[in-house]
Amino acid sequence: MTAEAGVSILVVEDEDAQRRLLVEILERAGNRTRSAANVEDAVLAIADEVPDLVLCDWRMPGRDGGELLAEVRRRGLGCGFIVMTAYGSIAHAVEAVRLGADDYLGKPFEREALLLAVHRVLKTRRLENENRRLRDAVGGEDRFGRLIGGTPVMQHLYRTIEKVAATDATVLITGESGTGKEIVARTLHRSSRRGDAAFVPVNCAAIPESLIESELFGHEKGTFTGAHRRREGKFEEADGGTLFLDEIASMPMPLQGILLRVLQERRFTRLGGSGEIEVDVRVVAASNRDLPRLVRDGQFREDLYYRLNVVAMELPPLRDRRDDVPLLAAAFLEKASTRHGRQVGSLPPAVVRLLMDYGWPGNVRELANAMERLVLLAEDEQLSIDDLPAPIRGAAPAAAAPVRLPAEGLAWDAMEESLLRQALERSSGNRAAAARLLGLSYKAFLYRLEKYGLGDEAAG
Repeated sequence: MTAEAGVSILVVEDEDAQRRLLVEILERAGNRTRSAANVEDAVLAIADEVPDLVLCDWRMPGRDGGELLAEVRRRGLGCGFIVMTAYGSIAHAVEAVRLGADDYLGKPFEREALLLAVHRVLKTRRLENENRRLRDAVGGEDRFGRLIGGTPVMQHLYRTIEKVAATDATVLITGESGTGKEIVARTLHRSSRRGDAAFVPVNCAAIPESLIESELFGHEKGTFTGAHRRREGKFEEADGGTLFLDEIASMPMPLQGILLRVLQERRFTRLGGSGEIEVDVRVVAASNRDLPRLVRDGQFREDLYYRLNVVAMELPPLRDRRDDVPLLAAAFLEKASTRHGRQVGSLPPAVVRLLMDYGWPGNVRELANAMERLVLLAEDEQLSIDDLPAPIRGAAPAAAAPVRLPAEGLAWDAMEESLLRQALERSSGNRAAAARLLGLSYKAFLYRLEKYGLGDEAAG
């Protein structure tokens, strides 16, 4: 595994031989290192230059690694922090995570485990920093709302929002259920010149077909049984602001024609009315269904599809942006803790690994629910794997039949690479599923992908 250019790692270890070994491993991987034998020297080193990552032993003479971790987090330095602790001291690892460590390593550990931990923490920190930078670029936390993620697909989404927000272009947001389409729509609204006006959401699938025209355009008194007074529709309610039409594919065909005319002319007539009403409304639509296929099947108007699809935003499923899972999980954890008035620790690395291995069929919404469950079931502020929903905990891989070594031996690297390719092909490129097929942890699987240069192949 190669390092990223310019990465700085501070190694804090009181045993000379162990410190030299760690420095050698990290520098051979291309990292730039400094070292300290105690917490006092480490504090001075950090004051001189804040590293990208601190790799620190827990138990040292004098002040221990926990004190250095607390100091780093108190000062808000933003660097990654990995704690090294003896295998018999799991309580220290739990305490380190509670204090804000990104990961821990049990001693003794292999070179592979060390470099994987370093790679993961640096990558997560880089995504957090990029996410923060992009938020600032489009106007800060309030303007950017609840969108979280630093992966390339999310960066592209942020840039699209930034470009489109200042216009009145109609936007079509697509993606699986639970990917956050309404959050994107609200973010687009808040980022626009209409941000101080109304944002009016309408779920087209939740309104009976007989009522949806009245819901959108209003009606005059006496138009139909039960119409005891004149009622304004959602278009009038959203005048000057944004109308969000969710599940647009559920809109009845007759009403699609009316909507098309309103989008083109910016005026409509209430049910039972005679005069036309002009409105200034930006329309953002969303669907979790394949609209082009519905157009081909005659179930959705082609002209309306193209009128809605002026700017397209496709939201990826969470399984396709797994690197954002720790960021999202931490945000949902904090939100649930505040909502329920409970103080809980950080997510243990073992829980984070499970979250990144899981396929998330319910996407971001499922992750939010899982974090709320963790908060509600936590005992003594400790988050436990046992409190995750059963599908996320998953089933242990079935025991494989013993394999006999051929008398002539075998080419291990070729066999391992072949198995990786087969697992990726069988799982359609889903890395977590492929790892489960091979009985590997997600981190170990990623290491092997990089070892054989299969990372890009898996991503495709």
